[in-house]
Amino acid sequence: METIRNKVKESGLIQLDLAHYKPKLKLVGIDLAEHLWQGLVLKEKDFRNWIKQHNWKQYQRQAVYIYCSTDAIIPTWAFMLVSSALQKENIYSQVGSKQDLANALISEEICAINIEKIQGQRIIIKGCAEISDPAFAMSYLVRFLQPFAKSIMYGEPCSTVPIYKK
Repeated sequence: METIRNKVKESGLIQLDLAHYKPKLKLVGIDLAEHLWQGLVLKEKDFRNWIKQHNWKQYQRQAVYIYCSTDAIIPTWAFMLVSSALQKENIYSQVGSKQDLANALISEEICAINIEKIQGQRIIIKGCAEISDPAFAMSYLVRFLQPFAKSIMYGEPCSTVPIYKK
């Protein structure tokens, strides 16, 4: 009886699972609209007081997106103050939506790929991951990999779609 060979493993293809790049932290938001005076303007003195008194430690082991759910014009320094307070506690933050934060975290995970392991290799990006914005993640991954990869394919080893070939 002949031994079963794993031809995919023998092929030298590198498989990257998109799920590996998913944010690992819980994503939570801080809505600056909650700190508007009469729902219209941000009073600097009141806002700075909130910054001093707020329990920033509650966001530990989470990533925070800072946004305003109303059409109020929020001064840039307000976002900066919240970011600074979070940074003091070593908490990752991003101004924008929950999706903006997720995309930023995905980008950082992708940029942490060891280039030496992919240099000149044939790469398959597995596409069946539950990720909030797969088009962003896959496009970012291709843009990151392309200068180093010999080829990039999408799908599973038994059925791939060619994306790039050097």
